[in-house]
Formats: sequence, structure tokens, C-alpha cells
Amino acid sequence: MTNPWTWLLQVAAVTRFGLMSVPRRLGSVAATIVGIAGVVGVLVGILSMAVGFQAAMTSSGSDDKAVILRSGADSEMVSGLDHETTRLIADAPGVARSAQGPLSSAELYVMINVPKRSTGTDANVPLRGVEPAALQVRGNIKILAGRMNEWGKNEVIAGVGAAQEFAGLEVGGVIKVGRSDWQVVGIFSAGGGSAESEIWTDGKVLQAAFNRGDTYQSVYAKLNSAGAFQTFTNYLANTPGLNVKAARESDYFAEHSVTLTELINTLGVLIASLMAAGAAFGALNTMYSAVAARTREIATLRALGFGSGAIILSLMLESLALALLGGCVGGGLAYLAFNNFHTSTMNWQSFSQIAFAFRVTPALLLRGMIWAAVIGLIGGFFPALRAARLPIASALREL
Repeated sequence: MTNPWTWLLQVAAVTRFGLMSVPRRLGSVAATIVGIAGVVGVLVGILSMAVGFQAAMTSSGSDDKAVILRSGADSEMVSGLDHETTRLIADAPGVARSAQGPLSSAELYVMINVPKRSTGTDANVPLRGVEPAALQVRGNIKILAGRMNEWGKNEVIAGVGAAQEFAGLEVGGVIKVGRSDWQVVGIFSAGGGSAESEIWTDGKVLQAAFNRGDTYQSVYAKLNSAGAFQTFTNYLANTPGLNVKAARESDYFAEHSVTLTELINTLGVLIASLMAAGAAFGALNTMYSAVAARTREIATLRALGFGSGAIILSLMLESLALALLGGCVGGGLAYLAFNNFHTSTMNWQSFSQIAFAFRVTPALLLRGMIWAAVIGLIGGFFPALRAARLPIASALREL
């Protein structure tokens, strides 16, 4: 039985000889590395879009805040609440209060057309009418440029994501809302959440502009604590005349990210799988070429007592090393090209544009390296098996 230490030395020796022969096969080796780098780059790049979109949605939510809609409505677009309903919600037990009153904001949510900076084509951008308590309810709103809009005036503040993606949303800009011109007086951030893709204004002024009377579409409420949610929902369910449903803000936004995230992930894996098949054939070709070029060398090693297992493992390690190099190249390029790249896409729950940044995370890079490793192992296994099975006598006679 071969000594384990001797066996490992054999593996190391054959692997070293294989890697030293790489300069003689630069063409096929480079093609393999580029192919695997392309697979990893595309996979990481596409999935970073899903991660960025999901982060923009889920970072908006908090367990101690609630979103209230009309019963049966799955989004603000199809919800409707009258003034009395919003008042009862604001007075519900569990809602936090400040010196100015309950931390509850009845809100109106409409779509307006704003041209994209990149193409000039119009896109649906959410215009949200809020109450003064909205800033305390959200808790993470910060004015980055300009000032807060004045209540009772045709003034808006734009989320930083919307300001980057759409024309006319810089401080001092003017947008058309209804029949009137509205001035952009500030740019705000919202901790990276979906509110950064919106435009905010006074809800009362927005109601008048769109002839909405005294109706709203949702209520955002800050609770005394995350544990107060059950008390709050029990009150809503047991109060006569209240035909509403409540969800934790974190759950509400997480649910709204599911459709697009799953679509992007599915497409990303499908495209990467097709490319991976091509890259695996490239790796097979490279390693078959390596075995063909080293037939006599491998046969000599076997004649000297090197085991078939050591030769198989060493060739697979060589293929794995090339694949991981390709994975590093692809992951690095994906990070440089996509990380923090800002764009916007359709949120299919609200049929509005949402701005977000691609996020190339360590978990995505690790996933890409795993794909590269699998391609490399598949590409190295069959050529390694062929090399180990070559008849020693006939292999030694080959030129």
C-alpha cells in the first residue's frame, strides 16, 4: 500500500510539472480562463442587480412600523381610505406619539411622468403626498441638499435615487404635476430604501391637484415597539367600520421585492448555466490538450511507480487552479463594473420606476468562485481519467 506522504508528494510533483507546462499551451489556457471569467462575471453581474433591488426594498422596512391599506388591496395603487378611517388608525393603541400628536402619516400615492436622464423617455415616478409626521414616522429621512418643502405650497423634495435617474429633479428644477408647475426644493436620502426613488410633497396639496377630495391610499404608523404590532392589529380588526389590513413595514416591502428578485435570479442562473456549459467544454479541450502533450511524461511517471490516483488528482488540481484564476478575473471585473452602479427598473407591484444600486457582495463572489470550481473539476475529470488509463507501453512509444 502506498504511503500517504509519498502519495501526496506524487500529487504535488505531477501538479507542479503540469503548471510549469502552461506557457507551452497559452492559447488554450487563456481561452479557458476567459471563458470561465465570462461565466462568473455575467453571473455575479446579473445577480448583483437582484441583490441591489432587494436591498433597496428591504432596507425600507422596520418591525416597529406598520403599513395600513384597505382590506383586499395588495399595494397602495389599488387602496383607498377616507379621512375618518385614517383618524381612527392614528388614534389606535400601540401608535407612538410625540408632542405634536400621533406618529401616523396618511398618504396619497400617484404616478407622474418624468423623463429619464439617460434616454429622455418618460417613466412612471411615484409622487407621494405625506403629512408632517411622515419624517418622524420614517425616522431615516435626511435632507442632503436644499430644504424641506413648505406645507401648503406646490413644492416637492426628491429622493436621491430619483434625482440621479430622472431629469428636472435637481434642486431648483421644476416638474409638471397636474396643471401646475411644482418646484423641487430639496433632495433627501432614506437610508438606501425605496423612498429614495420617490418624490414627496404635502398630501393636502396633492389631493387638490388630483381632485382626490379628502381621501388617501395608505397610512404609515410608527408603533411604540415591535411588540405593539399585535395590539395594534387587534384594535383594527375589532373596530366597527374599519375595513383595513395592516402589515409590518419590513414584511410589506420584502413581499414587494419577491417577484422581480426571483425573475432576475432565474434569468441570471439560466444565462450563466448556458455559458458554463461552453466554458466546461473549453476546460475539457484545454485539459485534453495537456494530456495529449504530456502522454509520454505521464506514462514515464507511471512506469516509475506514480499511482493512477495521484495523476488523476494532480490533473484535476491543475484544471481547478486555472478555473479559480478565471473565477478571480471574472469576479474582479464584475466588482469593478457593477458594484454601486446606479440604475432604475420597473417595480411590478406598483408599476413605477425604482432606482437602486447594484451590489456585488462577498456572498455573490463566493458563489461565482464555486461555479468556477465546479466547471474546472468537470473539465479536468475526464481528461485526467483518460491519462490514468493510458497503456504504459503504447504511451511510451508515442512521439
